[in-house]
Amino acid sequence: MRPIRPNRGDGGGGKGRKGDDTRTGPEGASQHAPSRPVRRALPQMQIMTTTLWEYPSQHYEGASGGMQGDKRYVGASPSWVIWQCLQRYTKPGDTVLDPMVGSGTTIDVAMDLKRRGIGFDLAPSRPDIRQGDARKIDLPSASVDFVFVDPPYSTHVDYSDDPACIGKLDALSQDGGKAYYDSMQRVLREIARVLKPGRHMALYVSDSYSKPGANSKSTGFAPIGFELFAMMRESMQPVDIISVVRHNQKLQRGNWHKAAEEGNFFLRGFNYLFIMRKG
Repeated sequence: MRPIRPNRGDGGGGKGRKGDDTRTGPEGASQHAPSRPVRRALPQMQIMTTTLWEYPSQHYEGASGGMQGDKRYVGASPSWVIWQCLQRYTKPGDTVLDPMVGSGTTIDVAMDLKRRGIGFDLAPSRPDIRQGDARKIDLPSASVDFVFVDPPYSTHVDYSDDPACIGKLDALSQDGGKAYYDSMQRVLREIARVLKPGRHMALYVSDSYSKPGANSKSTGFAPIGFELFAMMRESMQPVDIISVVRHNQKLQRGNWHKAAEEGNFFLRGFNYLFIMRKG
């Protein structure tokens, strides 16, 4: 397949980059040239070959020239991450499932690559997304070739008004996030059920940290990635763990970094991408 050019759309979690014709002075310091900024040519989409992934945009320019999903959707999955997974672990005609599809990014990437995309969501955002709860996937056992899932990372994003939404369950609650982890275990067991033997899934997730504050109901660090990885190992085999650099616009705010330094905590700089195989 020919390489695909990434799209400059921010898409919430990502950001485009613009060149600024920077020159280096005699002391090694950067000096901005007075000329008009020059745009760098964006790299083309290629298969990543290391376990550290970074790309300059949230979306890529698809075969139809459009964007995958909706860049305005809060918590949108990076479409190029899904593209990487489908290129490696699927072939044209395969069935690709996303049980928490959000704005439909996985469906669009699957269509670009001539796969059959199926998406469920508690609050469907468009007609081709089926209404459904990922804790009980309405599909036969061993019926899909690949699963991509980007679940809520505790309560950081308000996905819908549905009280059943997993995004309303706190991974830092006083009982150790029991309701959140119990729900995610049900999701992962359902994924293992509908996945065909020998096929793969990918879980895109981040840990969670909530700093102390007057409005905070819970504080501290929740190692969500490690907890969910342990659950997946109950029914699947680990293939690899990838670190995906986050380009959330909020990470560009100087006051956030100042607060992290003064409060002696860390901002989330990467997401896990866990690749698993059903035996």
